[in-house]
Amino acid sequence: MIKSILKPILIGVVLASIVVVGVGLFLPAHYTVTRSVVIDAPTSKVHSYLSDLALWPTWAPWHTADPSLEVTLGTISRGIGANQTWLGDSGDGELVFTRCDPEWGIAFEMALDHGNQQAECTMLYTPVEGGTRVTWEMTGENGLNPFNRYFGLLMKPVFGPMFDEGLARLKLEAEKKPFEADVETPTESL
Repeated sequence: MIKSILKPILIGVVLASIVVVGVGLFLPAHYTVTRSVVIDAPTSKVHSYLSDLALWPTWAPWHTADPSLEVTLGTISRGIGANQTWLGDSGDGELVFTRCDPEWGIAFEMALDHGNQQAECTMLYTPVEGGTRVTWEMTGENGLNPFNRYFGLLMKPVFGPMFDEGLARLKLEAEKKPFEADVETPTESL
């Protein structure tokens, strides 16, 4: 009697597993999350906020999403090579600036979940009438692992709203009073 009950359950579990893995293999291996905002401020002022990780708490959305987050800055916080790590209830990660150009924007590599999820991010500047358009983009590859591809489906709904919040806060900060620490940063790329 127990065998007759377990056999259909086992067959169901095996078939469900095959379907989940099979569908996962056909999901996109690549993801992109993009958001932008126009800020009524010159590119140099916007760059002052983005090029220095020590200033990110004034606008970055991470602490709102996870108040337990503890961020540790690297030995340098500004320009190429600037880096930080974090740990919180939502997980851990690190980022490193790979490009920091006051005319172009910033680029950084980000690693999440003990380095298991890698992403490349840019925050590009486009001068527009009345200010600067900042476009924040994150791209990543999920490889052949079907479960990572399911994770990729969550990137837009999870990170998109955080990017929107961060850009809105950046806009508020950059459109405030003049920024005293508007300092040039290295423009070299790695």
